[in-house]
Amino acid sequence: MSALPIAFSAPLALAALALLPALWLILRVTPPRPRRIDFPPLKIMADLLAKRELPAHTPWWLLALRMAIAALAILAVAGPIWNPQREAAVLRGPLLLLVDNGFGAATDWPERLAIAESRVAAAGREGRPVAIVGLAETPVDIALSEPRAALDRLRALPLQPHAPDRAAYLPRIDAFLGTSRDAEIVWISDGLGIGDDSAFLARLKQEAASSRLSIHASPPAQRALAAAENLAGALTVKVLRPTTGAPPSGQVRALDLKGLPLGDAPFVFGPTETETTARLTLPIEVRNAVSRLDLVGEASAGAVALLDDRAKRRRVGIVSGTTTDTAQPLLSPTYYVSRALQPFAEIREPRAGSSDPIGELLAQNLSVLVLADIGALDRDTAAKISTFIERGGVLLRFAGARLAAATDDLTPVRLRRGGRTLGGGLSWDTPRKLAPFTRESPFFGTQINDDVRVSRQILAEPDADLARKTWAALEDGTPVVTGERRGDGVIAMMHITADTTWSNLPLSGLFVEMLRKVLALAGTGPQEAQAEDARVDTLSPTRVLDGRGVFRSPPATAQPVARSFVGRATLAHPPGIYGPADGSLAVNALAPADTLKALDLASLGAPILPVDRPVAQDIRPQLLVLALLLLVADTLATLWLGGRLRFARPNRAATAALLFGLGVALAIATGGTPALAQSQPVPAAPPDTRPPIPRELFAAGAVTRLAYVITGDKAVDDMSKAGLAGLNIVLGARTALEPGEAVGVDAARDELAFFPILYWPVVAGRPIPAPETLRKLEAYMKGGGLVIFDTRDAMSARPGGGTTPEGEQLKRMLQTLDIPELEPIPRDHVLTKTFYILDGFVGRYDTGTTWVEILPPAGEDGRRPARAGDSVSPIVITSNDLASAWAVNRRGEGLVPMSGSDPRQREMALRAGVNLVMYALTGNYKADQVHVPALLERLGQ
Repeated sequence: MSALPIAFSAPLALAALALLPALWLILRVTPPRPRRIDFPPLKIMADLLAKRELPAHTPWWLLALRMAIAALAILAVAGPIWNPQREAAVLRGPLLLLVDNGFGAATDWPERLAIAESRVAAAGREGRPVAIVGLAETPVDIALSEPRAALDRLRALPLQPHAPDRAAYLPRIDAFLGTSRDAEIVWISDGLGIGDDSAFLARLKQEAASSRLSIHASPPAQRALAAAENLAGALTVKVLRPTTGAPPSGQVRALDLKGLPLGDAPFVFGPTETETTARLTLPIEVRNAVSRLDLVGEASAGAVALLDDRAKRRRVGIVSGTTTDTAQPLLSPTYYVSRALQPFAEIREPRAGSSDPIGELLAQNLSVLVLADIGALDRDTAAKISTFIERGGVLLRFAGARLAAATDDLTPVRLRRGGRTLGGGLSWDTPRKLAPFTRESPFFGTQINDDVRVSRQILAEPDADLARKTWAALEDGTPVVTGERRGDGVIAMMHITADTTWSNLPLSGLFVEMLRKVLALAGTGPQEAQAEDARVDTLSPTRVLDGRGVFRSPPATAQPVARSFVGRATLAHPPGIYGPADGSLAVNALAPADTLKALDLASLGAPILPVDRPVAQDIRPQLLVLALLLLVADTLATLWLGGRLRFARPNRAATAALLFGLGVALAIATGGTPALAQSQPVPAAPPDTRPPIPRELFAAGAVTRLAYVITGDKAVDDMSKAGLAGLNIVLGARTALEPGEAVGVDAARDELAFFPILYWPVVAGRPIPAPETLRKLEAYMKGGGLVIFDTRDAMSARPGGGTTPEGEQLKRMLQTLDIPELEPIPRDHVLTKTFYILDGFVGRYDTGTTWVEILPPAGEDGRRPARAGDSVSPIVITSNDLASAWAVNRRGEGLVPMSGSDPRQREMALRAGVNLVMYALTGNYKADQVHVPALLERLGQ
C-alpha cells in the first residue's frame, strides 16, 4: 500500500514536468501580440520626436497562468488517483490486531479486511511488529511477526460460519500483553454479542484506560434465523436482530435440497421488538421438502436455518379398540399417543361411528398407522394394512386385552395367548425396569428414565430371530418393543398398552422419544441401512456452510457430532448437514434459544471508528476541467492585452450565460450531471402488442360459465371439457343455475374474471407458466375466483413415499404464489353442505385428499365460527380426477370407469361438483348458525 494518499496510473508521464523550465524560458522571451492602432495623420505629426523603445515581455501573472495549465495537463495524463487513508495515532510498541471473523462480519467483510490492511501497513511504515488474532479461530499463542508476513496471514484469514468465541482468547491476550506492555490494540468488531462476552469487554476496558485501544465498528444491522420448527399449521422460524435500528421487515424463503424455492413468508418487527416469527403456511408435503430457510437479501451463515430429517412431519393415523364409554381423555389409549406425537406429526383419527375406520385412515396417505389394542382383523382390512406396509408404511401396535386374546400375521413376533402380570395380589414378581437399549435397537442412545416400570406385558414366543427383532426389553430380557422390516415398511409392536394400565411409560419423556424414533422409520429405505445408521453414535459432516451461507465441502477441521447434538455451531462443528440423507442432523450457526444483542462498545471508553473501505477516486476529470477553465482565462487575458477585449458595463444576459457555463463546468468537475428541466422529451408509451381478447370471452360475461385451463395435452383437455359439460347437465337439472357452455381458456392470454370457477388439471412435464401468468392467477384468486387444481395422481401416490411428477409440477407452480394456509377439508366445512350433505369429495378415485383454505380456530365452546362476509377458499387441491368422474354422455352414462368399489361413486362425485359450484357462487352462508336446526332435523330424517 502506498505511503502517500495519491497514486498515478501512468507515473512516467510525470517526467514531462522537467520541461516546465524550458517552457518558462520560451514564454518569457515571447512578447504579447502587438496592439493594433488606427492610422491618424495628426497623431503621426505629434509623435515625430524619436523615443527609446524597449522590448516587451509576457507579464508574470500570464506566465504563471500558462505554467499552471501545462502542469495540470501533465498531471492529468499521469492518471492521478486519490486514496484517502484514515489512521489513528501510532504508538511505538507492537500492534495487536483483533478481528471478529465470524458470520456477523459477512455483510461488510471486504471493508473490514481493507481497514485491517491499512492498519498493518501503517505499522509497517513505523517498523513495528504485528500480531493478527482471528477471534473465530482456534485459540493459539499470540506471536509477533514482520508486517509483510502479517499482511499475508491477514489476507488468508477466512470468514467463518460460526460466532467468535472471544472469551476463549482471554488467557492468550493476557499472556501477550504481559510481555508487550506498550502494545497498541486494534479491535475490528462486528458489534454482535451471542455468548457471554462480559469478561472480554472488561479486559479491553482496562487497556482503553491507558489509551492503547481503538475500535473499528459500525452500528450492528445484521439479522439471523434460529429455532426453525415444522408445527402442525405452518413452518415457523425466529427472526432476530440486535437493535431496533436494523431493517424492520423482510422475507424468509424456503428452499429444497436442490436450492429451488418453495415459498416465501414476510415478517415485520414491532417498533421495540428484536425478535419476531415468520410463518410459512404450506401443505405438509411441501414443508417436508424444505431443507433450508434463508433471509432474503442477507448473505450470512447466521441468516440460514437448516432443517434435517427430524423436522419432517409425518401423517399418523390412530385407531383404538376402546368403546365410547371409555373414550374419555385420560382413559383413552389414543390420548397419550396423540399428545406424544402432536409436536412432530399430523394426527388423523377416524370419524365417530365409522364402519371402516382403518380403511378410512389408509385412504388419507398415512405414513404411520397406530393400532391401540386392536384384536382380530377381518381379511379385507388385514390386506389393506399389508399393502400399506409393503409400500413403505409403518405399523405400530400396542398391546391390550383384545390383542392378548387374538393372533394375526401383522405382528413382528409370534405372541403367547394371555399376558404376563408383574406385581399384584396373585403374582410373586414386582414391576420391572427397562434394560439398556442395544446397539441394534433404533432407540440406541436414548436416555432411559429410572422410574419407568412395567407391571404387565404380552410375551413373545421363543424364536431364533427374537433377539434380532427385540428393540427394547426388561431387565430379565423379555421383550417390551419388537419390530421387523416387511417390504419397504416396518411393523413395530409395544408389548404394553398405550395408556397407563400396564405401565407408567406413557407418562414419561422416554415414551415421546421412542415414538419419535419409530416415526422416523417411515420412508427411510431398506432396513439394513437404516439399522446400521441407528447404531452409529456420531455423524460426519456431508455439506457445511461457509461464512456467507453457501454450501461447500467440509473443511479439514470439521469433526463428527453426536446424534443428540443441539448446540450452536463451532469451528470443530461448522453449520451444515451431518449424516446420511435418510437420517440427517442439521447444525445451525445459532442454537434455538440464542438471541442477538449489540455490544456496549461505548462503555469501554475507547475511540470508535466506522468500518468502511477508503474509496479511491480518479481526479483526472477535475484536473482537466480546471485546466480548461485556466485556458479560458488565458484566452481572455490575451484578448485584453491585445486590445480586442474591453470591459464595459456588464450585460445581464452575458453575465447569466457566463455563470451558467461556469456552473456546468463545475458540475462536470465534481462528477455530477446538471439537471435541465424539460431537456429531454418524455418518451411515448410503447404500443400495446397484446392480442385482442376474443369476442366469445366478452360474451361469456353475460351468462355464468365454468372454465378449464387448456394444458396443450389433447386427451386431458378433451376430458376437462367433457367433465364440465357433464357437470353443467347436472347443475341445470338439479339446481336453479342454468350455466352456459364450458369454455377452455389460456391462462396467459385470456381474461379470467368472467368465470367463477377455473378447473386446472395438472400435467407433468408441461412448461411452468410465466411469472406474469402466475401473478395474473394470483390476482384472480384474490379477486374472488376459485381455482381447482387436480393432480389426478391418487392411484400413483404412495403413502409415506415421494411426491409424484404431477405433485412436483404443482409444487413448482405454487412456490411463488401467495396462497393461504391449507388443510384437508374438515367434516364441518361449509363445502360439505352447500347443496348436498357429503362426507368426502371423490372423483374417479376415492383415495386422494382434498385441500382447502384452513378454517378459523375453534372458539371456547369448541365450535368454529362462521367467516365474515362470503369468504370463499380461493384454491382447492385434489388428486381424485374430478373431470373424469363428471364426464357423462347424453344418456347419463359415464365415459370413464371408476376405480372405487362404491357403485354410487360417480353420483357422489357429481354431488361434490354441485357443492363446489354452489360454494363458489353463494359463499359460506350455510355456515351461519341460523341453519343448524334445519340441518340437524334433516340429518335426523
